[in-house]
Amino acid sequence: MGQGLRNVWDAAVVLEALGAGEAALFSWDADADILRLIGPATALGLGAAAPQCRSAAARALATPADRAQLDRLLTPAEPGARVAARTGLVGGQTLIWRGLWLEEGRRAAGVVAAEAHLAAPPKDPLTGLPPRAAFLASVNARLSEPGEYELAIADLDRLKRINEALGPERGDLVLAGLGSRLAASFAAEAQLGRIGDDGFAVFRAVTDVDGARALREALERPMRVAGYDLLPTFAIGAARATGGVAGPSAAELVRRAELAVESAKTEGLGSSAAYGAGLESHGLSRLELEADLRGAIGRGEILAFFQPIVRLASGELAGFEALARWRHPRKGLLAPDDFLGAMAEMGLMAQLGAHMMRLAAHQLARWRRDHPRAAGITVAVNLSTGEIDRPDLVAEVGGLIGDCGLPPGALKLEVTESDIMRDPERAAKILAELRAAGAALALDDFGTGFSSLSYLTRLPFDTLKIDRYFVRTMGANPGSAKIVRSVVHLGADLGLEVVAEGVENAVMAGQLLKLGCHYGQGFGYAPALPPKDAEVYLNESYLDGAAPVKARG
Repeated sequence: MGQGLRNVWDAAVVLEALGAGEAALFSWDADADILRLIGPATALGLGAAAPQCRSAAARALATPADRAQLDRLLTPAEPGARVAARTGLVGGQTLIWRGLWLEEGRRAAGVVAAEAHLAAPPKDPLTGLPPRAAFLASVNARLSEPGEYELAIADLDRLKRINEALGPERGDLVLAGLGSRLAASFAAEAQLGRIGDDGFAVFRAVTDVDGARALREALERPMRVAGYDLLPTFAIGAARATGGVAGPSAAELVRRAELAVESAKTEGLGSSAAYGAGLESHGLSRLELEADLRGAIGRGEILAFFQPIVRLASGELAGFEALARWRHPRKGLLAPDDFLGAMAEMGLMAQLGAHMMRLAAHQLARWRRDHPRAAGITVAVNLSTGEIDRPDLVAEVGGLIGDCGLPPGALKLEVTESDIMRDPERAAKILAELRAAGAALALDDFGTGFSSLSYLTRLPFDTLKIDRYFVRTMGANPGSAKIVRSVVHLGADLGLEVVAEGVENAVMAGQLLKLGCHYGQGFGYAPALPPKDAEVYLNESYLDGAAPVKARG
């Protein structure tokens, strides 16, 4: 028995086992300043150090950032202390060192192996893609090699709305489907990852095909989940880097791409942006912005601007939508995308909603009083997410309508599908109370959410609003065109008015009119205007008999 064991563990067998496991044995003699290696040192990138070398030679193999790690590995410790280090090699891979300081505390011995071969790379259980940490490790390994690389990150728009409307289990099905699409769309040499709840990433060498475009084409296609037809849209950011010793780390490259994602989000659904040095100031600007936002409503800096809504068949002005603008004391006029996200994080959205409702109601009352021919116009105000549950909402709306002398339906409240679908029964009750208080009701951004039609037939809406993304892309995207057509027909079947957002020119207006859409709003008619300019637009529209639409957008 003993003789058999000696035969099994002879030197040849040990070397064969180490080679198969892509690992090597190391021993370090601090007094003699000698590092000895046995096994496939060349395959690990340590050929220059094998079979033995001095500490200076070993340090020269490590990347400058990881030499401190190697120094800790070579520093004597108490007998029995564990050796644990992770070092990247110049132009090579990352190695894991594991061992023990021996009895006298001047010698250490253990095993060294490539990080990639110690264990199977972890996978996100939902999508099957590497999670953030594993993705960063694989990108770091690629970035150590010379070459031109590109990282593209896609952030799923409105994941929260998907989860609220469909439930988290069905939301997970959406994410799982997107992960499968990503894995099937890119060649094996691309590194893929799920780097956040709603974030997907692709890292690869630069090719003729733009990375952001390839990522969008892979993910942004219609999908059907649990009986619901969805068209996922993404904000996509991209960043490029040159690999090699002087290249950025994976974490730094991801940071740059995520800055680009945030920039893309300010452009609306389905937008893309590339990293540039100008994005670096974004983080600091956000902190300053939040400080300035506190008290902005009380100081009268948050204003209501008014975008015209036009009857498509006649060009007649039908009303306005009130949209928030911030007259910043130093930065000038800021659009909603510049501050609404910060307001939501600071818990100020209910305060903003009440403020905008007051501004809109009083402005509408003045117009109706001063311009008898405009007695039929309406003004719509958005209810922010969660505002429908505000305890004093119904009383406040009823009081405003009464104080301003507005007839029923003149003040229109726009509600999102996600607010409805969180608790449809409660929403139906509150909407009925708002209707009784004199408000008209619009379901905003219809087509982006996932309302059950059975609930829609029981809710007291007057209007469906089609999201601008589908209107803007209906000429080039068959999926968008189908959604626009379906919403218009649904509105007709339910006896609801339909408003299309994002009308940019006469061609779009004509297409929508042919489909039977009632109203349009967008830059083709006018942007959101300050009250005085909106009043001029109102006067000119009634004088001319129609609101003009641009021939081209």
